[in-house]
Amino acid sequence: MNIVVCIKRVPATDTRIKVGADGTSIDETQVESIISPYDEFAVEAALQLKEAAGAGEVTVVSLGPAETTKELRTCLAMGADKAVLLKDGDAAKRDAQTTAAALAACISGLNADLVLCGKQAVDRDQGQVGTLLAAKLGLPCVTEIKKLEVADGKATVERAGDGGTTETWNVTLPAVLTTTKGLNEPRYAGLKGIMAAKKKPIEEVDAALDDAHITVKSLELPPPRREGRIIGEGPDAVDELMRLLREEAKVL
Repeated sequence: MNIVVCIKRVPATDTRIKVGADGTSIDETQVESIISPYDEFAVEAALQLKEAAGAGEVTVVSLGPAETTKELRTCLAMGADKAVLLKDGDAAKRDAQTTAAALAACISGLNADLVLCGKQAVDRDQGQVGTLLAAKLGLPCVTEIKKLEVADGKATVERAGDGGTTETWNVTLPAVLTTTKGLNEPRYAGLKGIMAAKKKPIEEVDAALDDAHITVKSLELPPPRREGRIIGEGPDAVDELMRLLREEAKVL
């Protein structure tokens, strides 16, 4: 089985974000970057499928700056076979459409049996690239899967449905699936994997990019939270709390 996994380089989730001087991007000075956590579930799922089959190949693809080789090398250390970097020095200005188009242009030549993506990147939280990628590749798509089995050219997946239900879908391969928390527990790259990753190939190519349909006009941090108020203690504070929730917060 030939599996392709799309990942994105994002700021670490515990990073203190600052707006850049241009007012439309973040200041990346002293910002630690990581693989978007939902993408890690996709990488782990691909590795598990390959191991279960006893054969196959896992290729990791990313659109981003030259520094993205660090995140790709991490995927190789986890067990992926090779990686492709679609070089784009201005990836922060790309929208979901142009990102999906660039990924599709690359993946269409990789003869993939299965394409896996995280359900969303944790920097923009749009959750659009996976479905747009499927549309551009002309493949079926199931989003936010929490269970995956592959056999006889089909994938059986489970995802959360409405009202706490679970949906089960059968999808003919090739297909695009997006992953979410609960699917698996991503492995850590051990020393052996890290050493082996140094010998694995990372192909770097210039990304084929169209003009973005959506651009960021401005970026600003949310206002600081107001300080809390202590209105009393015990049952005697209930009446005043209810009044404030009704008259000031207007949530009742």
